[in-house]
This record gives sequence, C-alpha cells and structure tokens, in this order.
Amino acid sequence: MSVDTLLQRADIWRGGQTSSTAYAGVGTGFAELDEVFPGGGWPLGALTEIFTQHRGIGELSLLMPALARLSQEEPRWIAWIAPPYIPYAPALLAHGVDLSRVLWVHPRAAQDSLWALEQALRSGTCSAVLAWPEGLDSRSLRRLQLAAEVGQSLGLLFCAEHMAEQSSPAALRLQLSPALGGVDVTVLKRRGGWATGPVHVPLAHAASNVVASVA
Repeated sequence: MSVDTLLQRADIWRGGQTSSTAYAGVGTGFAELDEVFPGGGWPLGALTEIFTQHRGIGELSLLMPALARLSQEEPRWIAWIAPPYIPYAPALLAHGVDLSRVLWVHPRAAQDSLWALEQALRSGTCSAVLAWPEGLDSRSLRRLQLAAEVGQSLGLLFCAEHMAEQSSPAALRLQLSPALGGVDVTVLKRRGGWATGPVHVPLAHAASNVVASVA
C-alpha cells in the first residue's frame, strides 16, 4: 500500500489537515464551513452533534442549503424525530426543500423517540435525520453512530450545551453561538483534524422562520 493510499483512510489521523476524499459529505452551502468540515460538508453515514445554549439562534437555517439539496437529489426522506417545534412548511419550501420528502415523526411516548431515531438512521430510507435528544449516554451514541453508518444517513442531533462535556463517537461536534448577522461555529471535534474556530457564518434568514408553534 502506498503512502498516498494510506493517507486517504478515514482512520488515519492527519494532524492539522483534513482529507478531502476520505469522507463522504454534502456541501453546507457556506464556503466558510466547507473549508473546515471533513469531506467538504456535513458528514454522511455519521452523527453530527450541534450544541447551543438555547434554541432558535440559527441552527436550522445553517442546515437549510444541505437539506434542500438532499431533498432534491435523493429519493429518500428527511426525517424530523419529535421536533420541539412544528416545521413550518412555507419556510421550508422557500428555502428550496422538497416537502414531499419531509417526514415528521412524533412518537406517542418520549421513550420511543430514541428507538425511532435509531430506526430512521439505520433504515437506509432517510438521507437526513434530525433529532433533539434530552440526554444520551455513550452507549446510546455509539448505537446511533453505527446506525448512521449502516443507513448512510446524515444524523443531526441538536443538544444542550452541557452535553458537549461528555465523550462521543460523533464524526463532527459543533458549538454554536449567536453573532451579529449570523452565528459563530466552533468545531469541537472533527475526523482527521484538530478542533478549530470560531467561524462566522452570515445567515440571511432567522431560524425561527423554519418552525411554527410548539409541537
């Protein structure tokens, strides 16, 4: 095996550099983020954890370009698992999301949300799965990471800020902070490279436009 071939493996640490070919990703729509995310975008077949002090600072707007692209290019679902707010269809449509590919899963019992999340990730029928877990232990996170790998899904977990303190097998872990005209994104963990940031990302639309009343 040549050195060049070896360096393309996903399990090889490359110091301050990230490989552009070792990871599959979908472009974020923001050049600032594509430059620092492994694979040049949100990692497919893996979990991404997004930590915020409170909801509604722009975390959903940050995802809209990627979700729009997935909904238009893949015949798979974009699943929302027990979102705290109802996805606002007109806003999603305005962002370019194909509503016929959006699936809203609202489990009857809170304890069923984790099961629904794992099944959606593992099924192979979802290009992206969004969830808002209240708390996950390391074992649960490992199961979800494996499920995302099997289903080749983009797993997006929106987590409370304090959850960033625990270890996680997620491929990408981000800390979001509100900033003038957008958000600041700090990469806490990324495959194949050091933590980095903050990176300022300007957002033209408020995240609150993407959701409606409390679910």
